[in-house]
Amino acid sequence: MTAVTLLALVATLAWSVVVVVLCRRHAVSDAGRRFFGHPSATRGLAVLLFLVTTAICAPLLTPYRPFEQILGLQDRPPTWLHPLGTDFIGRDVWSRLVYGARISLGVGTLGMVLAVSVGALVGASAGYFRGRADALLMRCVDVGLSVPRIFLVLASIALWGKIGVSALVLLLGFTGWFATSRIVRADVLSVRERPYTDAARALGVPPWAIVLRHVLPNAAASIIVSAALGIGNMMLLEAGLSFLGAGVQPPNPSWGNMIADGRDQLGTAPWSTLFPGLAIALAVMALNATGDALRHALDPRTPES
Repeated sequence: MTAVTLLALVATLAWSVVVVVLCRRHAVSDAGRRFFGHPSATRGLAVLLFLVTTAICAPLLTPYRPFEQILGLQDRPPTWLHPLGTDFIGRDVWSRLVYGARISLGVGTLGMVLAVSVGALVGASAGYFRGRADALLMRCVDVGLSVPRIFLVLASIALWGKIGVSALVLLLGFTGWFATSRIVRADVLSVRERPYTDAARALGVPPWAIVLRHVLPNAAASIIVSAALGIGNMMLLEAGLSFLGAGVQPPNPSWGNMIADGRDQLGTAPWSTLFPGLAIALAVMALNATGDALRHALDPRTPES
């Protein structure tokens, strides 16, 4: 690791901490004060911001390309030049870890955005129209929740063969919306009977416009919390699939396939699997802490700290 790379890493860490501290100090809304009043909010958000910034600025923070092999340096322990060591074919673990954050965080985030979008649409439709539409959609949700998700994903991959990153995002998104739809439906059933929705119906506003303009915005708190907590689950699922060889395919680095690459050298080069595993744990804990703080902040019954 060069001095420039180290300086860039320290600057990234300092920037993440400063941004979170400034946001906490200048939080003026009730929700903002409740969010930063949660004991895990500041730490979780700082770690999450650091990971995201590191992934975005990967070329500035890594001395090597993620595919670059260094001849004669296989399974070397951490040193100044290779702070996290090298793997079994001489690739720098730090460089692969940082570039792998792009894929692991990106797949988890995009997959959850897709899942939340589909779940919000299905849940809003079921809760607003009720009747036969509600019964049909909720029975579909019951079927989806009754089948283990990993089984659905592996069955789909078995039918299609090995898939790319884009197809993996679609697969995770379209198998992860069932729980969100139930949450949104419960909120919509309550919002549907509010006076402003009755007034909109009386004025002849189309049902789709009522759902988009009046119903879903009032269910946004539940959707945001569900998304924040669900990204960590998406990342764990992607890591498990990549470890099994059914997710992100080499040579593209992801934290899951980095663990798979180093599992045979666990006794002689544990750093190849240790650091990707720690990165997954750190990211998931930060996401869960931020999600808990968001739930605390967006609940109107929560008193101000």
